[in-house]
Amino acid sequence: MTKDATPQAPQAPQAPHPTPPFPPVLTRRTDAETCADPSSVMTLLADSDRTADGFTTYRSTFAKGAVGAPAHFHTKATELFFVISGSLQVLVGEEVTILEAGDFLAVPPHTPHAFAAAPGCEADVLFVFTPGMGRFDYLRLLGRVMRGEADPKEIAESAERFDNHYCDSPAWRAALEASA
Repeated sequence: MTKDATPQAPQAPQAPHPTPPFPPVLTRRTDAETCADPSSVMTLLADSDRTADGFTTYRSTFAKGAVGAPAHFHTKATELFFVISGSLQVLVGEEVTILEAGDFLAVPPHTPHAFAAAPGCEADVLFVFTPGMGRFDYLRLLGRVMRGEADPKEIAESAERFDNHYCDSPAWRAALEASA
């Protein structure tokens, strides 16, 4: 061995790669299903059936002044928000704030929350729910109700299935009234 040589440690055997819980998910913009209502367009990216119930994700583009979702909470899912562009007004607990482009918010289970395009603004937002729980069917149901094709009581009846529980929020009502 020369003076400059460094002894090499023996290499540990490589562990086999674990099997992933689901194959990689790629949704091309041109192939994504969209749902629309009068104030927003939702681009459905990956639902729980493609992610072994790990997550659901979609993108919502809100028109100026669009009302997103009334006060609600989830008992199992954490809801993640990432504002791509524009501004989103959100309720978290009883606090109302504005998220700007680049802001991220994680709302844990049992936390009342709501959202809408901030007053006078549009918003483009990426939503992720974990676990997923088949939320695309909920978004499709919402669209049918908004278009008058389904009874609104179907939403209430689906609360457990989609882990979406509506609640009252005086703070959110006051924020919406102030921006009207």
